[in-house]
Amino acid sequence: MAHGSSPLSSTPSLYVVATPLGNLQDISARAQAVLAGVDVIAAEDTRHSQRLLDALGIATRLVALHEHNEQAAAGQVIRMLQAGQHVALISDAGTPAISDPGARAVARVREAGFPVVPVPGPCAAIAALSAAGFVDNGFHFVGFLPPKSAARRADIEALRALAVPLVFYESPHRIVECVADLAAVLEAEREIVIARELTKLFEQIVRVPLGEATAWLAEDPNRVRGEFVLVVSGAPAREGLDPQAERVLALLIAELPVKTAARLAADITGAAKNALYARALELRGD
Repeated sequence: MAHGSSPLSSTPSLYVVATPLGNLQDISARAQAVLAGVDVIAAEDTRHSQRLLDALGIATRLVALHEHNEQAAAGQVIRMLQAGQHVALISDAGTPAISDPGARAVARVREAGFPVVPVPGPCAAIAALSAAGFVDNGFHFVGFLPPKSAARRADIEALRALAVPLVFYESPHRIVECVADLAAVLEAEREIVIARELTKLFEQIVRVPLGEATAWLAEDPNRVRGEFVLVVSGAPAREGLDPQAERVLALLIAELPVKTAARLAADITGAAKNALYARALELRGD
């Protein structure tokens, strides 16, 4: 199958192909060549992906690989590879196997000893981050939070101490509740970037204080339409405790009551007793 100019490897492989989030021009030349060249394409939603292939003029056969049939479909993909065929994996939009079905299939194919070849391109999380303007090193990708509020708040609470931006995906029918929960659990002075309909006609990317985000969404019904990426700035810098005082306090709190630990830590390090007491309560709470 692999000719001198072919985009495909000489070994039967699974190609993990990123497809456009919305704007068809974001398909790479390599992605197009791979999708046209493989024997079969495993897609999350074959009807949705058929429209993409039609628009690109690609006639390759589609098979379904979604969360409800992932194990069986992975077996089917492995049998195709064993028969010497090349297979591509695509999701509904963006990079497959990131917060969507496909990751298990990739793992199974790797275990079966076949190469997995990334064909990189659009990714909603990275697109939003690139336009967010957060200058921190790194970020924490969460993807979708749980659908129910109590579980969602518990998950957000568990992320509260992270000092890097947090990246979430959310659907239009849950965006209002999700942003309300983020604002309820996290500090109001954090910034949130709300990015919706990335690369599509009505793309909108705004950065507002988290405390104002719910009101911003409510101002215009169009603002809750489309697929969302949310980027929330990391935990605000802690006031004042230097690492030395923090370390001494942590050691004392393990052995002593809060008040005693704070007083001794203040005596030893010269740090303010009130700040140490507040931090000691936090540590004890954690």
